Amino acid sequence: MLHLPAVLELRILEKMGFRVIFATGRSSFEAYTLAVFGGTTKIAVSENGGVITKSPEEHLVLGNKKICMEGYNVLKDRINGVKNKPVFGRMSEVVLCRNFDIDLAQQILKEHKLPLYLSDSKYAYHINQVGVDKFTGLTKALQILGLQARDCVAIGDSETDIPLFKSCGYSICLGHAEEKVKQNATQVVSAKHGEGLVQAIQFVSQKFFELES
Repeated sequence: MLHLPAVLELRILEKMGFRVIFATGRSSFEAYTLAVFGGTTKIAVSENGGVITKSPEEHLVLGNKKICMEGYNVLKDRINGVKNKPVFGRMSEVVLCRNFDIDLAQQILKEHKLPLYLSDSKYAYHINQVGVDKFTGLTKALQILGLQARDCVAIGDSETDIPLFKSCGYSICLGHAEEKVKQNATQVVSAKHGEGLVQAIQFVSQKFFELES
């Protein structure tokens, strides 16, 4: 659910001169729509880094969905109950319901020597190509904008955000995240979900605006 106070804070960051880029496991349609109606930078990283969207007609696809479908078919044959999650169309990944043992599935993909990995966004399980994650997607978006990862602040709450936390100049984790996610962040805020995002954004605007002043 969209948290309106957080959207307002993101718009304030944009007005202060920061670029705000959404990097999400959701579809390119959802991510770019959020950027447009959220009033943030008009470029979006979606499908856990597999797609960069610059306009409704411009998509840079980094992941190979065909390989992901091979992995899905293998898992469907080996594990009972594996099924697609009803979501907006995907160009680079396969999205599955969270109703099976993800560790077992990872092992099966490894046994079949498929260049794939599974991640848990808490919304769904995602099959992505090895080498494609939110940071690789963000890196491509930053290249388009002429920016560097070392100058970025990553804010997140999921294991899919860990590549961002490890590679951006600063990172903030929301209070409801799992401990393994928090351990990879520069800082953890106490608030959760939408309020946590507001707290993180306010910290960014205070800390980094003061540094630039």
